[in-house]
Amino acid sequence: MPHAAAGAPGGGGPCRLCGRGLTDVFVDLGMSPPCESYLTADRLESPEVFYPLRVWICAACLLVQLPSHIPAQDIFSDYAYFSSYSSSWVEHARAFTERSIRRLGLGRDSRVVEVASNDGYLLQHFLARGIPVLGIDPAANVARVARDRGIPTRVAFLGEAEGATVRAEFGAADLVVANNVFAHVPDVRDFGLGLAALLAEDGWLSIEVPHLMRLMERSQYDTIYHEHFSYYTLLTAQRVLASAGLAIVDVEELDSHGGSLRYWVRHAELAGEPSAAVEAVLAEERRRGLHRLDGHRGFASAVDKVKRDLVTFLATAAEEGKRVVGYGAPGKGNTLLNHCGVRADLLPYTVDRSPHKQGKFLPGTHIPILAPEVIAVDRPDYVLLLPWNLRTEITHQLAHVREWGGRFVVPIPTLAVI
Repeated sequence: MPHAAAGAPGGGGPCRLCGRGLTDVFVDLGMSPPCESYLTADRLESPEVFYPLRVWICAACLLVQLPSHIPAQDIFSDYAYFSSYSSSWVEHARAFTERSIRRLGLGRDSRVVEVASNDGYLLQHFLARGIPVLGIDPAANVARVARDRGIPTRVAFLGEAEGATVRAEFGAADLVVANNVFAHVPDVRDFGLGLAALLAEDGWLSIEVPHLMRLMERSQYDTIYHEHFSYYTLLTAQRVLASAGLAIVDVEELDSHGGSLRYWVRHAELAGEPSAAVEAVLAEERRRGLHRLDGHRGFASAVDKVKRDLVTFLATAAEEGKRVVGYGAPGKGNTLLNHCGVRADLLPYTVDRSPHKQGKFLPGTHIPILAPEVIAVDRPDYVLLLPWNLRTEITHQLAHVREWGGRFVVPIPTLAVI
């Protein structure tokens, strides 16, 4: 359960939303390196910095959060994640585009801005429909790829000042999209004000973010890493957005990233009453105790079980002479492997479709990242799916593994061999 930390009150620093000193630990995953700090071979003999992965919960506003041990500029300015390498995520973006155009009546006179637009995986679909778009992303290397696709992209972190600048230069946005970025910002209040500044008076904001309720329910502790500063229930998301004069008017439950919510948001003065879906999600959170501090208990025990099961499986496979390799090099995989103490003796390599990761090594564990084609040559007994949220897509891509009797291992929510 959340427990008071030893030492002086406020051991986790001030809450990033309400400013109260953080005294209650949600879960402690020990020490880990930044999850996207992939290593080149010449760095393997150099020291590596590990930071605490101790997650706190504010006893006042209930925001679950990780202190900003690493400046956001150091994490996101040169980023290793390119969204377009997941075909299912690109399709998710395409479907969202079509639904948004119908729902909001968007056309050639509309404006769409995406925050954390990455390599243009989503805005390309709006652009293809003739709708003016603008991306905002802090990673210059990723923004360059988007620009090469013809998608105008600003290299910047969003805050109130940047939002006002974009609005003055590009115009107010009829739709602002913020997919999987809400958890990535250390200054949630300034970020909220930036979103509000971008948004036309009668515009819509769409935010997708993993749901803390599902994270707890499904033991998804590997989604905790240093670039995820906050972990939201619908209640705490409402509180953050309200600080910027924004209100959630509708919500959709999504399967993406193990269970996410899509908030539909407007300026508070135009929001009206929230939908029945908003009330239903809040009611379920309340029923599970997540609107109280003591309702966040028990997660550490679930984390310990995931660790024990994975380590036992890998050790038993090694004793039996079975070969287990990994698929994917996502941030969540690095949290999992470092927390479990897995190294190359139990997982000799992993593979990834992104050429930006191939030839490098996972942070902390130093497990090599190879091209996916290696699996067909090596013919391992098991393939451990580190991006378990993409299991359908990956098992389809690797259907040939079954030809030699190979099987897939999914570590979360409970270890399963399929």
